[in-house]
Amino acid sequence: MNNLPIVELSTVAAQARRDGDVRLAVDHWQTVLGRLPNDPLALNSLGMINLEQGRLTEARSNFEQAINADPLAPDLRMNLAKVHRLSGEDRLEAESLEQALAIDQRHFMANVRRAELHEKRGEIAGAMHRWSGVLALATTVDQTSAWLDQLLTNARRFVTSVGAGFEQNFSHRLKAFYDSGAVPLALLRFQVTFDAILGRRQIYANKCHGLHYPFLPADEYFDRNHFPWLARVEEHTDVIRGELLAHLASDDTAIEPYVRQQSGTAPNIWSALNNSPDWSALFLWKHGVRQDDICAFFPQTAALLDALPLSNIPGRSPSAFFSLLRPGSHIPPHTGVTNVRSIVHLPLVVPPDCGFRVGGETREWIEGKAFVFDDTIEHEAWNRSDALRAILIFDVWNPHLTGSEQEMLRSLFQEMNDYGLDAGGSVDN
Repeated sequence: MNNLPIVELSTVAAQARRDGDVRLAVDHWQTVLGRLPNDPLALNSLGMINLEQGRLTEARSNFEQAINADPLAPDLRMNLAKVHRLSGEDRLEAESLEQALAIDQRHFMANVRRAELHEKRGEIAGAMHRWSGVLALATTVDQTSAWLDQLLTNARRFVTSVGAGFEQNFSHRLKAFYDSGAVPLALLRFQVTFDAILGRRQIYANKCHGLHYPFLPADEYFDRNHFPWLARVEEHTDVIRGELLAHLASDDTAIEPYVRQQSGTAPNIWSALNNSPDWSALFLWKHGVRQDDICAFFPQTAALLDALPLSNIPGRSPSAFFSLLRPGSHIPPHTGVTNVRSIVHLPLVVPPDCGFRVGGETREWIEGKAFVFDDTIEHEAWNRSDALRAILIFDVWNPHLTGSEQEMLRSLFQEMNDYGLDAGGSVDN
């Protein structure tokens, strides 16, 4: 039998293990390795046998060799993670699980084990993130079992418990908001937002990939009258364009691809632009942090931004950047993260055949003519010319929010940051 082709020998070995003849299975797998020393299937199979029989050192060696032979197989890293878990090696288990997730962020059991490890170590934010992911992924699992039902029950219990703790922590601020004399519509909108974060209420309207604030008008392009400072921004067009072009001619090291997805992310509408210079950005503000080293190269642009009523959400906004779209590039139809902000475009360099659509209205950018739009309404952009398109983009509050709502949202997001809750990422153009 040892003269069988490797494929057939592997099949016989696997069947022997299923039949309970472990000794025969081991003999056959070792024969495979004698002929093909780095066969990942044989190494993994021997590792599983050693694991089942409590020989953790041997199993670890088998799985590590299998990973070296097939580094893109997440299940091999999951098997190694189990060895670390049984050995009480939390740090090494976490590393193996993160490596599996870097290959496939939607790997169900990798998310489960990472959530369990976060919870075991008291890492509430990490556990909340992964258990929420497990609940979302569970909708794609076809088969059910008593084990899965119990797992999901525990996940929901954990997420609910964390949400209740967050609500209790934030309740005094919520009461202050209600006692502040805010207008009834503002109170209603904020309460629905709070309930939605805690999973108690669904909101129907704009497509936001993060926080959806209810009952705001869904304006495609906002009326300029909401932003009396737009004219002052437009007056600085030549200066801002000059600073950008001068910097591009001398230094491009701070320019980065705008779309930078986490490794292991499933294919999606952004895959073609992921880590691509076709759409790149030069950030002056990023996730609420002023990039002082970059702003130093753009003193007048930075001074103008500093004087504007930018949205200010701790750790999240404002963002302000030069958006650079290469010739022949297309930003696909998409919607943004949250409607509590509005996106400002100041066109600086606009060659022919460039366009921008928000909802049902398409516009050509006009150099020096700014506009503001709601990016939670589907929008897309394109540059069909043979030259670079450049725009200054920054975010401000949605003009329909009251001042008290802005203050409460800042407070809410700060508490969410401290508590490890998340309302989404961002994609703007």
